[in-house]
Amino acid sequence: MNLLSPKTIKEVLLEHNVRPSKIMGQNFLINQKVLEKTIENAELSKNDTVLEVGPGIGTLTKELAKKVRKVVAIEKDKKMVEILNETLKDYKNVEIIQGDVLKFDPKRYTLNSIPYKVVANIPYYLTSPLIRKFLEEKSPPTDIVLMVQKEVAQRICAKPPNMSLLAVSVQIYANPKIISYVKKECFWPSPKVDSAIIKITPFQQINKGLTPVNLFFRIVKAGFSHPRKQLANNLSKILKKDRRVVELWLSQNNIEPEQRAETLIISDWKNLSRTYQTLS
Repeated sequence: MNLLSPKTIKEVLLEHNVRPSKIMGQNFLINQKVLEKTIENAELSKNDTVLEVGPGIGTLTKELAKKVRKVVAIEKDKKMVEILNETLKDYKNVEIIQGDVLKFDPKRYTLNSIPYKVVANIPYYLTSPLIRKFLEEKSPPTDIVLMVQKEVAQRICAKPPNMSLLAVSVQIYANPKIISYVKKECFWPSPKVDSAIIKITPFQQINKGLTPVNLFFRIVKAGFSHPRKQLANNLSKILKKDRRVVELWLSQNNIEPEQRAETLIISDWKNLSRTYQTLS
């Protein structure tokens, strides 16, 4: 069964009386080269365990199962789970879970005690919360390879002077890299925008020089509260500190008060977090 064929996909869905859901972001990959590139950049081995999010009808799942020890596939749509049970019936190393990935507990599947990778073609609406969820796990994946919206991938991988809250939120934990761009025609039904394959490699010591995490993000969110305004204005207003005190704090960390949040590098935010207690 060629699950990359639009004709086959339509037949499988029709057989189960299912239509692709726009709300759940169901767009099925129909391009072999894109599938191969996703697999290739996951750098899989026979000893790997992979968590796949939103497997749909099992196109990517099948290829993963051929290369790794085990695939844990979590699918929210009950109808899709029914389809998966049929399309993946010959793959004994695939465990299908019906549920919400944002409520998924890796401990229940011993993913907290063994190295694992996340590989997925995810619904666009899940991108930010899903990445944050796995990067903030006590035992994060060794690698995360995702198909995401092109513009979101560019924001995640941005560098100064084009940083964003999303970029900082990812880059404090990991090194993100865009592997390649994917035309919308590579999916059925075709989404409205192009996609990108992105690889995110979490750091081994994510909290080194970052204590506490909540304070770090409080400062970052304050800095980006009005991206077009000067950093000193945002921090003074949101953190409820006298502007002159904030200006001195910034200067002591080699940051100009007139700078905008998008111009700061990750170490700047770390330094501000570390020296926050000096504010009076």
